Amino acid sequence: MNFATWPPLLVVDVEGNGTNPPDLVEIAALPIVDGQPDTTTAKAWLIRPERPVTAHAASIHGLTNDLLADCPTWLTIADTVRSFLGTTWIAAHNAHVEYRELGRHLPGWEPVGAIDTLRLAKATYKDLPAYSLDALIKHVGPDLTQAPHTGRHRATYDAYATAQLLLAMAAEYDTWDQFIAAAVPPSLPGAPEPEKDPTLW
Repeated sequence: MNFATWPPLLVVDVEGNGTNPPDLVEIAALPIVDGQPDTTTAKAWLIRPERPVTAHAASIHGLTNDLLADCPTWLTIADTVRSFLGTTWIAAHNAHVEYRELGRHLPGWEPVGAIDTLRLAKATYKDLPAYSLDALIKHVGPDLTQAPHTGRHRATYDAYATAQLLLAMAAEYDTWDQFIAAAVPPSLPGAPEPEKDPTLW
């Protein structure tokens, strides 16, 4: 895979407050540049949600109501997030979640395409017992020494880990088109058009 031919791409991850539907409490967006995560231009936002963070959600990502009390609200940063995301490709683990929640919070926003590393992993590493982010980290063994010190289940760490897994899996494909065919679910933007039956008028 020639990473120099890739279009602009952001690995994204979001964390919520545990309500249904969730308010966002953290977003990370990590550019991939020349086949490497570019932490120098990455962005992350902590957000004070309209509704309190549930105890269950806080126990997973550690973002408590007290920690978020002085953070900006979504309305304060929405335009900044929209501007940074632009309309570029995004990638995420189980990308339906990021695509749905970012789209719900940013009406009218639409990426060029959405790569799902969960779908990609199932195509690349067949017959693994599990395809969670933790299971893939254990299987692939990516270099996470430069990952943010926030730890798992924080958006910055998970975006970095997802980026490393994405690049490791992409190396198994010869071309961008082959990669996209394996990585983009039919229901998300950027999915290849199905071949038309040439016998039909």
